[in-house]
Amino acid sequence: MAPTDKLTAPTDSAGTGGAEASSLARHLHVAVVGLVLVAGLAYWILQPPSINPMADSRAAEAMALVQTHRAHHAPTLRQAITDRVQALAKRGQGVRLGEWRVERQGNLYLVKIFVREREARSWFEREYLWRVDLDTRSVVAVTLPASELMAADPEGPSLTDHKTPSP
Repeated sequence: MAPTDKLTAPTDSAGTGGAEASSLARHLHVAVVGLVLVAGLAYWILQPPSINPMADSRAAEAMALVQTHRAHHAPTLRQAITDRVQALAKRGQGVRLGEWRVERQGNLYLVKIFVREREARSWFEREYLWRVDLDTRSVVAVTLPASELMAADPEGPSLTDHKTPSP
């Protein structure tokens, strides 16, 4: 008798149950992977521009205009924020720099970044927010932390230039 004569395929129904379960698991696996891929593609196509400013060339231009705008104690606003974060970290204070974000509001763009700073027992956020008009190429600070970073405008009045009249 040859050794191959002893090998036979199972003929009972218990032997095919494992193959059916394996096939079902494989189909479920393919369905889940396909669903995740479709969901990822839908998210990528439908994501709001505030998450991906490079999807809108004008939003990217607004962000660049803010980041390269002249700052009070640094060449650019981006450098001023980076310097502040590095100075806080050097002192051993906890600090986290958020991502630059751009939101469109009609013809204007809002550019913002958050900096989280650790105090004695809690964290707080500083929101730096600027309104950008690309038609006039103007950058206006909306929040107090953002206005503290911006260089004084030599052509216009500022809050520090205001003097009360003496009696």
